Amino acid sequence: MSIDVVDLRNFYGQRLGVVARRFVSRAIRTQWRDTAGQRVVGIGYATPYLGLFREEAERCLAFMPAAQGVLKWPTTRPALSALVDENELPLTDAAVDRVLLVHALEMTNDPAALLREVWRVLASGGRLLVVVPNRRGLWARMDTTPFGHGRPYSRPQINQLLRETWFTPTGWDEALYVPPIGRGWFLRSAGAWERTGATLSAPFAGVHLVEAVKQVYRAIPARRAKRRLVPALEPALAPSPGATARTNLDPSS
Repeated sequence: MSIDVVDLRNFYGQRLGVVARRFVSRAIRTQWRDTAGQRVVGIGYATPYLGLFREEAERCLAFMPAAQGVLKWPTTRPALSALVDENELPLTDAAVDRVLLVHALEMTNDPAALLREVWRVLASGGRLLVVVPNRRGLWARMDTTPFGHGRPYSRPQINQLLRETWFTPTGWDEALYVPPIGRGWFLRSAGAWERTGATLSAPFAGVHLVEAVKQVYRAIPARRAKRRLVPALEPALAPSPGATARTNLDPSS
């Protein structure tokens, strides 16, 4: 279900990808205005947006799922990206303050497992920001962009999923009201589309942005250990009662 990391990189290098990045970045920054001194992790393909926080955050890392692949980020500095198993992140419990999910939740085969792993690595009171395709939007219906792949969500669906995985949604926003048409003459009006859609609270935005807080009063269950098959020795047959009696009566014994 995941998109190859090269295809994601190529999309954000196109004019439509540049426009998408600008509008989604604006909405992300509205939710997280200040991350000074925070430990921020992006999961999925979040590197187009992590630059918003890299200079002010204490630490900023990019984790890319193994099924997707990984690219070096940033390109001209020491690498801050890593290839990971999305359900077993290489972090201790309560290790980070913020987690940004982009091109992640809709791509994973087990959304609940991913969110529970995010819950584990978030510190007490940590915040999660999910960018996920809107199932009512045009972007989710066209596979020419990454937002048209995977499973899109409605607002009630993502709200229920977050609550089931021990998060409390605290903030909502939408972005990408402009239709996903990559022609230059159309993209010149993208700003007008975005302003009009946000003003009217139109239901056809391309993505939902949902901020949620970790519920610290919920206890995460212990992981079930994997079952191991161990070969057993063939049991010895016990003698029958009749055979035992004959052995006792045998004078030669």
